[in-house]
Formats: sequence, C-alpha cells, structure tokens
Amino acid sequence: MNRAVIIALFVFVAALLSAATVLVINIRENGKPTLTEEQRAVREKFFGSNKELPPIKDGQEMRPRW
Repeated sequence: MNRAVIIALFVFVAALLSAATVLVINIRENGKPTLTEEQRAVREKFFGSNKELPPIKDGQEMRPRW
C-alpha cells in the first residue's frame, strides 16, 4: 500500500470515529432534564436575573482615560 492510501484510510477512520462520538453524545444529552425551579432560582440569584440592563444615562458612558 502506498502512502496516499494509508493517509486516506486514516482520515476516513478519524471521520468515522468523530461521527460516532457526536452521535453517542447527542443521544445521552436528549434524556437530560431541564433545570428544576430550585436550581433555576439559585442560578438566577448567583448570576442575576434575565432582565435587560437599564439604559445608560448621558455622561456615564465608559471612555478611556487618555
């Protein structure tokens, strides 16, 4: 077998293994439940709420100090 055939075979096997890995991971994630209300409340308390930030008042924009 020459070098080109070996490289093509290696690329084919790598692509096949990558596709199999993606399929296995996707199957496992489908059965994953969403966050419970308790987990959602703790996450919102830690990271803040999903509300939009208030508009920036005039003169309070962030500007470089130079």
